[in-house]
Amino acid sequence: MMQALRRYPLQNISSKFLNQVAGANAYSTKVLHDVGQPTAATHPQLLKEGEITPGITCEEYIMRRKKLLELLPEKSLAIVASAPIKMMTDVVPYPFRQDADYLYITGCQQPGGVAVLGHDCGLCMFMPEADPHDVLWQGEVARVDAALQAFKADQAYPINRLHKILSGMIGSCSNLFHNVKTASSAYMDLEQFKKAYQSGIVKDFSIYTHEARLVKSPAELNLMRDSASIACQALIQTMLHSKLFPHEGLLSAKFEYECKTRGAQRMAFNPVVGGGPNGCIIHYARNDQKIEDGNLVLMDVGCELHGYVSDLTRTWPPCGRFSPVHEELYHLLLETNKECVKLCRPGTSIREIHDYSVEKMKKAFQEIGLLKDNRPERYHMLNPTSIGHYLGMDVHDCSTVSYNRTLKPGVVITIEPGVYIPSNSDVPERYRGIGIRIEDDVLITETGYEVLTGSIPKEIKHIESLLNNFSNGMESRNSTRAALS
Repeated sequence: MMQALRRYPLQNISSKFLNQVAGANAYSTKVLHDVGQPTAATHPQLLKEGEITPGITCEEYIMRRKKLLELLPEKSLAIVASAPIKMMTDVVPYPFRQDADYLYITGCQQPGGVAVLGHDCGLCMFMPEADPHDVLWQGEVARVDAALQAFKADQAYPINRLHKILSGMIGSCSNLFHNVKTASSAYMDLEQFKKAYQSGIVKDFSIYTHEARLVKSPAELNLMRDSASIACQALIQTMLHSKLFPHEGLLSAKFEYECKTRGAQRMAFNPVVGGGPNGCIIHYARNDQKIEDGNLVLMDVGCELHGYVSDLTRTWPPCGRFSPVHEELYHLLLETNKECVKLCRPGTSIREIHDYSVEKMKKAFQEIGLLKDNRPERYHMLNPTSIGHYLGMDVHDCSTVSYNRTLKPGVVITIEPGVYIPSNSDVPERYRGIGIRIEDDVLITETGYEVLTGSIPKEIKHIESLLNNFSNGMESRNSTRAALS
């Protein structure tokens, strides 16, 4: 700004412009306390006043803690460490993602902390104390004051006092729980923890946190709708992109770009972009092949928005037309997808929906000659996956909750029938090397269901229309740009 002022004589600058400059400089003198993550004060474009994380208020975090304390037996203590930092090289860390249980309880998105939840202490947070060297290289971190003021903990201490204070807490409890996934030597090496473990009173806290996280609040559902909407918009743009750029790696990059430009923080998982036979590899990750003309591409993708993820799959021919054999298989999977979505309602379970899908697809595969007999192992070779899973803060959310559990309003699941036929399968040759999956995110409502990913096409005629009508417009624009450059 000062360089701009030096370039022009002062008499040529309007008083209005000078007032704007003065106003901007006055505003910039405001001191905003950095707690190592966005707050309503530092990031008003992301958080409203009273929110700890975007979309989730302080009151909701407090209610979560109360709900968990109600679930815990009397005289219980639960220890939840933050996710560990994972290193790419000796000095370069992988991008950090917080453990879902720690985030659910605290709202803290940073590493290095240990949270303790108990009937006597409420929420007690032990926070890291970064030295000036750490702050210089990695930025500010949340400390004790942030735990009390930003995260609304009942008690907070520096992590170097954990040994003394937590030992006393453990010694006075009758039931001890901890987050097994993020178990840390910071507390496991304590003599009191070791004694409790040897006495058999230490159990996995996830049986309670997953129970609490299963049914989503209205605020959580808003974030999940937004996450699904971003992923749908991004995948539509990627489908359009595929006709001109039929390469797995380019489609993966396109999807990530489109998600992040719409506000997503990261991918929910490494995108699966399987062209042709690669679509038969359920968790295919290489994404390094060109998609041959006439082949299908299977994209299993999702994004994370402020702690909540989406997960969807579409399969299509980048060339713009399904072949007769592709259409045959796709049609029966689409029918299974739509019928299973209609089964999503309070009172049913993922297991019941899965069993229905298996019987339907077994019959269909036998009718077209894909299955020679009705043996479960034969079907399992063509589709070893479940019809769906719980979805929320993690892709396979609430993993301790059984698929036999009766579904309730507020639960989100996926519906994802698929078929995966390796090139060396002993099936009719025309089916070999084909992988197809159609996956949607479905919210259980009071009266039935809401498809969160309903904005992206899955009917054959709609996909072909999208690829051939809208992609042609993109191709024309690209040709025009090339001619002008």
